Amino acid sequence: MENTNGIIEAIGLSKSYHKKEVLRIDQMTIRSGGITCVMGPSGAGKSTMLRIVNMLEVPTTGEVNYFGQPVPTVPADRLKLQRRMTMVFQKAALLDMSVYENIAFGLHARRIPPEETRRRVMTALETVGMSEQRSQRGKTLSAGEAQRVAFARAAVLQPEVLLLDEPTANLDPANVELLETMILDLNREHGTTILMVTHNLFQARRLAHDVMFFYQGQLLESGSTERVFNTPANEYTRSFVEGSMVY
Repeated sequence: MENTNGIIEAIGLSKSYHKKEVLRIDQMTIRSGGITCVMGPSGAGKSTMLRIVNMLEVPTTGEVNYFGQPVPTVPADRLKLQRRMTMVFQKAALLDMSVYENIAFGLHARRIPPEETRRRVMTALETVGMSEQRSQRGKTLSAGEAQRVAFARAAVLQPEVLLLDEPTANLDPANVELLETMILDLNREHGTTILMVTHNLFQARRLAHDVMFFYQGQLLESGSTERVFNTPANEYTRSFVEGSMVY
């Protein structure tokens, strides 16, 4: 990954609930075209950061810039920005419809022509190994199958930025391997920028170009995966990557 430009940048960001601060980021840059993994113990603020980046929550202070611009104030422009990104959550939230219709749902909302919709969905079904289950109801799938469908639903939108919140946390090893392969393929073949929260240090080392470490609501360290794992600058980061942190 050669591009060092920031596709997402946060400055002076904080989030508080009931006057209690749960997140503070002085400065954060997500490089365009790369995979960035977000690490840290539970309750460190990782998912809160991801929800703010996805505009599901509003920061208490600070701002997030996307593609070099602040969040638009005009609703139509804001929607256009939101549609350049999509998110896959830890637990797949499938609609009570067929696998095919679940994957096609976002394409229908964007008014993609029927032939193009069918082409994208059928390709996605084959990629995630769900072609034979395309008529099955989403609510009847196993956790692994549902997460594969959720990933396909995001990928068919061809987002410039894909946000992933612990997407493999509840999956068996076979589904973890499949989903990791799809993440790498999406990044390599389409140049999709991926921001992924994970507890799995080995997964971060396998997938990420860059990593960020959060602790007690603060972004303590960020940099290339090799640098942060091999020569962490922060003592808490070092304890975490060495597996000696007690939390």
